[in-house]
Amino acid sequence: MDYFIYPIDNKSLLRKKIRIKRDLLSKSDRFIDKRIAVLGGSTTNEIVDQLELFLLHYGIRPTFYQSEYAQYWQDAMFGNEELDNFKPDVIYIHTNWRNITEFPTTSSSREETDVLLEKTYNHFAVIWDKLAEKFNCPIIQDNFDRPAWRLLGNSDIIDHRGRTNFISRLNQILYRYAEVHKAFFVNDVDYLAACYGLEAWSNPLYWHMYKYSLCLDAIPSLAKSVADIIKSIYGKNRKVLVCDLDNTLWGGVVGDDGVEGIRLGPEVPVGQIYSEFQQYVKELKSIGVLLAVNSKNDEENAIAGLNHPDGPLKPDDFVSIKANWENKDRNMQAIANDLNLGIDSFVFIDDNPTEREIIIQSDFGVAVPVMDKVENYIRVLDRNGFFEVTTLSSDDLSRVEMYQANAKRVQLQESVGNYDDFLKSLHMKATIRAFEPIYIQRIAQLTNKSNQFNLTTLRCSESDISSMRESENYICLYGKLEDRFGDNGVVSVIAGQIEDNQLHIRLWLMSCRVLKRGLESAMLDALVSDARVRGLGRIIGYYYPTPKNGMVKDFYSRMGFEKISEDADGNTTWRLGLDDYRSQETAIEIRR
Repeated sequence: MDYFIYPIDNKSLLRKKIRIKRDLLSKSDRFIDKRIAVLGGSTTNEIVDQLELFLLHYGIRPTFYQSEYAQYWQDAMFGNEELDNFKPDVIYIHTNWRNITEFPTTSSSREETDVLLEKTYNHFAVIWDKLAEKFNCPIIQDNFDRPAWRLLGNSDIIDHRGRTNFISRLNQILYRYAEVHKAFFVNDVDYLAACYGLEAWSNPLYWHMYKYSLCLDAIPSLAKSVADIIKSIYGKNRKVLVCDLDNTLWGGVVGDDGVEGIRLGPEVPVGQIYSEFQQYVKELKSIGVLLAVNSKNDEENAIAGLNHPDGPLKPDDFVSIKANWENKDRNMQAIANDLNLGIDSFVFIDDNPTEREIIIQSDFGVAVPVMDKVENYIRVLDRNGFFEVTTLSSDDLSRVEMYQANAKRVQLQESVGNYDDFLKSLHMKATIRAFEPIYIQRIAQLTNKSNQFNLTTLRCSESDISSMRESENYICLYGKLEDRFGDNGVVSVIAGQIEDNQLHIRLWLMSCRVLKRGLESAMLDALVSDARVRGLGRIIGYYYPTPKNGMVKDFYSRMGFEKISEDADGNTTWRLGLDDYRSQETAIEIRR
């Protein structure tokens, strides 16, 4: 049973948490380790236990610091030795409406309410600023839910003296703070409470008996929401939505019913539901999600169905279409090969439980939600948080076009017999420069999303990248690559730390969509050039093996490095003398 797929079995997660944690720890080959500080305005013990389960499920092994009960403000403002030494990677501030110490009264003037609102906001903003300055890490703050009662009835949301009005205005100021502080994220507790049911969520028994700000059964939903933000920050989002067609994107079977017979569009109620679902799926493209088709169908019928005049989705919306009579697990592997992406970054939706079970049993790591009724399809995809957005870069917005352009490159490669001639025909141009502020967000994304060509697997936040950029002891380079089919954006990153007369490579990665085009050689040439300018004599490279980066095991050897050590876990260290290094010829025009 998958405890982490919506609808979540909250009771099992609470009752079986020890066994579930043991199973999660035993099944994962490699975790990334993160230190999470939880500063609470209420009891947080069970929240931390559930947060740990969801983070382990996402491949993140957390270590926690918890503030004492309701000591979130004191810990943030005055610190303590334990928190300071903990040096958190992420801070989660769990507060709720009960942590607002003063509300307007029915005798409060509008001016008095405005002053109180500013005072309440500053109570929280000062700790966000303090924590950001001290720890320079992502901060997650709950917004404020509302009480389950309204003294003024429906006027409570309108009148400046109403608590719900006050909380709504406070949340709006909180959102404006988040807009201008990129490492600050809001956990939308107000939405979670509404979805769960406000009366059940805020059952006062749990506050007065245990000082929990929400009912016990809702805690896994809260923990999942926080974990979704953290896994998005560290690049653990899913990347591809693979769709069945018949009775998934439309009602009926296009091969039997014909295009005119499938249920899609405004003519019948169920057709309207399928159209709304297609529109939701289409909008996922706008946040960088890649769409693919895996359907048992004749391709001609599949394309005809996707060209239905009332269907928002069209064939061009998909980066890969596998409509045939192969088993769907084989098609899934073929799609992964087409896109050069790890299959465990896929989500598969299919109305047929047998087909879903085939993908589950294949043990690919594909997420397979239960798609039981079409009226639930959007809710299932949305609530699972597969594609949680914490940043939305220009590369995210153009990712589909990039992969479609890559398909054209593959077609060209197949038509050109000689690979060197193919590279020359691309007319490639690369920009290789020191980290620039405009690309910090994209560089941080790459460190958390790139798995195959990633030599050290160092995962970085935007603040980490900014710190490297500003340090005199680092040489940091990014690489952009464009060709006749389009601009691939920032696709390669190197960061090296200077120690004595050597440059130690702490980070070297590249997007798999530009592999074997010579950019890796161009990046090394630029790194060597900058190291020589700094008067360095050697570059030291490191390779740390993971289940996904075996393709670069011998990369340093191919680039002319000499192996100087290897431990029992396969971690290797390599050395390159700069006096002996000679630039490598590529088909890329370099701009620096």
